[in-house]
Amino acid sequence: MIFMMAVMNLVLIEIFPLNHFYQTKYSTPSCNIFPPSVSKGKSLKTTAMRKFKFVIPVIMFLLINVNVFGQSKTIYFEVIKSGKGDKSIIFIPGFASSGEVWDDTRTKYEKDHTCYTLTMAGFAGVAPQPNSTFSVWVKSIAYYIKENNIEKPVVIGHSMGGVMAMALASDYPDLIGKIIVVDGLPCLQALMNPDFKPVAKPDCSAMSAQIVAASDSDFYKMQTMSIKQLMADTTNREQVIGWSMKSDRKTFAEMYCDFYNIDLRDKVKNIECPSLILLEEYFKNIKPAIEDQFKNLKTASLQYSNKGLHFIMYDDKEWYFSQLDNFITSK
Repeated sequence: MIFMMAVMNLVLIEIFPLNHFYQTKYSTPSCNIFPPSVSKGKSLKTTAMRKFKFVIPVIMFLLINVNVFGQSKTIYFEVIKSGKGDKSIIFIPGFASSGEVWDDTRTKYEKDHTCYTLTMAGFAGVAPQPNSTFSVWVKSIAYYIKENNIEKPVVIGHSMGGVMAMALASDYPDLIGKIIVVDGLPCLQALMNPDFKPVAKPDCSAMSAQIVAASDSDFYKMQTMSIKQLMADTTNREQVIGWSMKSDRKTFAEMYCDFYNIDLRDKVKNIECPSLILLEEYFKNIKPAIEDQFKNLKTASLQYSNKGLHFIMYDDKEWYFSQLDNFITSK
C-alpha cells in the first residue's frame, strides 16, 4: 500500500483513528506523508486526576510467579481507586492516554460502583518499565483483578484499551462480568489487509528510532496534525495531545509496534460475557469490514455513534452515556 511506510512511521496519540486506514486503501492518496487521521498528540501540562477519593500508585513491582500466567513478570501500572459499591468498573485508556480520559464517566458511575482507573506504565507521565508488551499488560490487569478479589467487573476500554478488554475477556473469561469497547477493533491491520497474519517478531527498529529521535517540537507538530481527525470536541484536544507528549518515547514506539501486530479476530470466540461495542459514526460507511472483525464475538452488540470521531466519550456524550446506562444496569 502506498502509505504503509508512512503509517508505520507515524507517531500516534491513539492507535485507532481507523477511518484513515480504510481511506488510504480505497481513496485517492494524499501527498501528506503524515496522514492527519492517524497520528496523535501531545499536550500541555496534565492536571492531576481530580476529585478522586484516594490514589494508589500501584506502580506494582509485582514479581509475578503464578501458574495462571505461567511465567514470572515484573508489572508496573498506576491505579486510581474511587467510589463505593459492590459492583466494580475497571477503566483502561487508549494508547498513550491517561486515565483522565474517563473522568466524566468515572464521576457518573462511582456513586454506586467501586472504580479502578488505570494508566499504563510509560504513558501520560507514568514511569516507564522495561519489556512492556500488550500481552504483559493484559496479564497484569488480570493479576490485579485476581489479587484484589474484584468480582466480575465491568471492563471498559477505549481504542487500545478496548482491545485489551477483549483480550482479558478472551483469556480470562471467568474473571470478567461485562466488557465495553469504545472504538476499538480486534485487528487494526485487517482494515487494510483482511488476510493479515501477525508475525513472530516484527522489526520496527527504523520506526522506533525515528520516534525516539524526534525533537519535542517535531513530535508535537505530528500530533497536532492528527487531532482534528480524532476528536471533534475542541475543549479537550490539548489535554489529549499533552498525554502523548508526556509519554515515554521508547515505550511509545515499542508498544505501537507490538500493538500493530495484534489480531484477536479468532480469539474473541472465547468471550462469554456480554460485550458492548461502541463505534464512531464513520464506520457506518464500512459496516461489512467492521462487522466481519466481530463475527466470532457472539455476545457482541455493535452500536454506531450519531456524530463525532474516535473519542466518542467527548464527541457524542449523550449517546455514549445512554448506551452505557442501558448496558451496565442490564442483567
